[in-house]
Amino acid sequence: MSSRKISPVAWVPTAYFAMGLPFVVVNMVSVLMFEGMGVDNASITFWTSLILLPWTIKPLWSPFLEVFGTKKAYVVATQLLTGVAFGLTALSLTFHEFFAPAVIFLVVVAFSGATHDIACDGVYMSELSTSEQARYIGWQGAFYNIAKIAASGGLVYLAGWLINSYLPDGGAADAVARIAANRKAWIMIMCILGAAMVLLGFYHMLMLPSAAARSKRGAVAKRSLSETLAELWSVLRQFFTKRHIVLYIVFILLYRFGEGFVVKVLPLFLKASRESGGLGLDTGQIGLYYGTYGAGAFVLGSLLAGYYISASGLRRVLFRLVCAFNLPFVFYAFLAWLQPEQGWIIASGIVLECFGYGFGFVGLTLFMMQQIAPGPHQMAHYAFASGIMNLGVMIPGMMSGWLADTVGYLMFFIVVMICTVPAFIMCRFVPFRYDDKGNLLEAEDAALTNNEAI
Repeated sequence: MSSRKISPVAWVPTAYFAMGLPFVVVNMVSVLMFEGMGVDNASITFWTSLILLPWTIKPLWSPFLEVFGTKKAYVVATQLLTGVAFGLTALSLTFHEFFAPAVIFLVVVAFSGATHDIACDGVYMSELSTSEQARYIGWQGAFYNIAKIAASGGLVYLAGWLINSYLPDGGAADAVARIAANRKAWIMIMCILGAAMVLLGFYHMLMLPSAAARSKRGAVAKRSLSETLAELWSVLRQFFTKRHIVLYIVFILLYRFGEGFVVKVLPLFLKASRESGGLGLDTGQIGLYYGTYGAGAFVLGSLLAGYYISASGLRRVLFRLVCAFNLPFVFYAFLAWLQPEQGWIIASGIVLECFGYGFGFVGLTLFMMQQIAPGPHQMAHYAFASGIMNLGVMIPGMMSGWLADTVGYLMFFIVVMICTVPAFIMCRFVPFRYDDKGNLLEAEDAALTNNEAI
């Protein structure tokens, strides 16, 4: 299999589908699973936010993957490990005290998934030429988002259907019966996820290329552990000594700070009873509205934002992108205030927010690529910036459940709007080192860049 050329169509879509699935499950699907099984909001948001940490710190161990093994081996091994971890999560749900072991197995999913991301991107960059990378970048993004729709849309909708089918008396049941129905449904969903990841692992064992790059470019010598540590320290030092780096770090932390509060509480708000200030949706409706319509709107917003920024330039439209990203959160405050019963109104608010989220998120991604990453370690520095960005989501997410329980959903979304104000302020002051063509804007930066290269 390794002696012949394998078409990227045979592995790029499936590899990036496998990349998206664990992250979406840990980040969102697990929130609904634990809520349905009676876990309190504060515990759900704290732990499901904390276990996202591996995706934040993954650049710290990415250089070590070059020391032992191959990128293909890591991709296959982590897919199989993730599948087993999902299966063990399903097993843990059968326990009376299920929460702690379930979180532990999801931590395994997180570390495995983060390592998979590193290795999968490595295969993509090493096995494809520059022209092929550009040709298949659309496949990469599309199937990552298809995984998001499949998990937070399709599987959540299926979970809702299973829950209703397991409930006695046509859905009228007490809390104990509802938890039992949720338990059975989510065990099934975790088993499906586990089977899917294991099948993907065996598929990529056969279809993922591993020798094309070596045959074209020659074997690359392995680095020693001491050389890897020295390089990691050099990359870190050069990142944190970049010009304006403190302002850049503050900006990327604040850009998604409001989202960090919303992303964990939103599914809980949508599902909470109207008496407690929520909208009273069932799991199936959340999968349809948020995981399907909302995910589709996110993809559409992302695509349109790319054309918009390309036509106008990031520096000119950055403030508008910050507005598109943060202002739609106000619609959740209106939903919490009015508590409409019409599904189309709720779905419209979700779609509008997700569209703005996708539209504005592209601005932050390009800012990190164009203003923070450039230099001799561009890929590594972009990974560090992405990790810091994720930290800006993880920290408020850990506090979000406690805050919502303390002040109620309406006041919670008002507080979220206040938390977005610093992002608007920073947007007006954050400096640009490079223009839209990648040219330095400040003369003294040229000397600094030369020093970084040295």
